[in-house]
Amino acid sequence: MKQKILSTLPKTPTGIAGLDEVTGGGFPKARPTLLCGTAGCGKTLFGIQFLARGITDYNEPGVFMSFEETKSDLAANVKSLGIDLEKLIATNKLRIDHVRIERTEIEETGEYDLEALFIRLNYAIDSIGAKRVVLDTIESLFSGIENPAVLRSEIRRLFQWLKEKGVTTIITGERGDKTLTRQGLEEYVSDCVILLDFRVIDQIATRRLRVVKYRGSTHGTNEYPFLIDEKGISVLPITSLKLNHKFSAEIISTGLPSLDKLFVKGGVYRGSSTLLTGSAGTAKTILASYFAVESCKRKESTIYFSFEESPEQLMRNMASVGINLKPHINSKKLIIHSSRPSLSGLEMHLLILHRLIEEHQPQTVIVDPISSLITVGNIGEVQEMLIRLIDVLKTNLINAYFTSLTRHGLTQQDIAIDAVSSLADIWIKVNNEAENNNYVRSLRIIKARGMGHQTTMQHFTITQKGIQMFPGENKNQSIKK
Repeated sequence: MKQKILSTLPKTPTGIAGLDEVTGGGFPKARPTLLCGTAGCGKTLFGIQFLARGITDYNEPGVFMSFEETKSDLAANVKSLGIDLEKLIATNKLRIDHVRIERTEIEETGEYDLEALFIRLNYAIDSIGAKRVVLDTIESLFSGIENPAVLRSEIRRLFQWLKEKGVTTIITGERGDKTLTRQGLEEYVSDCVILLDFRVIDQIATRRLRVVKYRGSTHGTNEYPFLIDEKGISVLPITSLKLNHKFSAEIISTGLPSLDKLFVKGGVYRGSSTLLTGSAGTAKTILASYFAVESCKRKESTIYFSFEESPEQLMRNMASVGINLKPHINSKKLIIHSSRPSLSGLEMHLLILHRLIEEHQPQTVIVDPISSLITVGNIGEVQEMLIRLIDVLKTNLINAYFTSLTRHGLTQQDIAIDAVSSLADIWIKVNNEAENNNYVRSLRIIKARGMGHQTTMQHFTITQKGIQMFPGENKNQSIKK
């Protein structure tokens, strides 16, 4: 019996980071895609980047027909995002056509049609052999038509003409009150509909994207945050990843020999995730810095995400305990990225982390502390964000090290961290408790997947030469997992 081979829908890759993964390969080839959303959500920029990446990455010329902004305005607006429209136009790969439409100049008659637009658009496409087209925006084109029957007929005619022309098209549209577009018709005749959203929650702004429909293709159905910065648009495609993580049997050092000895194999597995929790003043950042320095000594690229200290402050504080970060920063093996949690929403933080990881390809990532993120999201959102981050790191076999501040009693931070601790491969608790009028620091390994480890409390002190550890009672007690 012959096996039936299923054909797949031809697609045009967008070239926009993350979007092709969400759409399963890009937009439908030679078909129109509707991109709708409110003001400021990035519709025009999506269209511009779709054309620019088509030219630079896939050698596909494109036409941008604007009904609102002039060519000079468009070029100036996107130049700060790393897109040089004038250069692309000079190579005869891009054509921008500004069509001015005034409502007062439109006379609606029974014979109203789009023949003039088709002629103009056809000439622009044929003049450079365009494969991609962007029409921005459809409301401006049909703003003068009030007869619903004529409007419906012309919209269908426009979409059909674009299909017959064989170009992959993005048509932008403004969102209506109860419909995806103001007319409420375009979404029904489009083969692919993508909704962009720009929302502000608790004074934190976030842009998100959702594929509403995609004829003939599977696609991601969740909301995906996207970032607009000096490098253009990036979409974060992950919502939940399968448990197909890579693994390694190689043992690496934590950077502190006395801590390594607490593990039966003399260290931790490469690509494992370590969670370090404790109250204020328990040396969480110091232990994280040991891990960072050891990674740099192995000639591995390391990213240190700090939500509480600037790079200069972190270097100064670690130097006071004998940890010199400066040489590793100068060699660019250690990259310290500092930002306040309130700078952006949780998913924007995750997107920034994801982008830096892709850009620098680190072998080790440290986040200090993850508990600060509770200030910009509720418990469920923080848990989801951390799960996503751990999934990304595990999938790429990246050594992960997280610190978290805990408080006395059950708090929101503790609830969020408890959920993440089940995902971490190694969980270490550090304490700083009063004993005989002195505060005594201690450390205990709660769990270490796939490896025997000490279970007794280990006391330690912090000196100018770093951490000095001495064991507590029942030194030889261990457990294998």
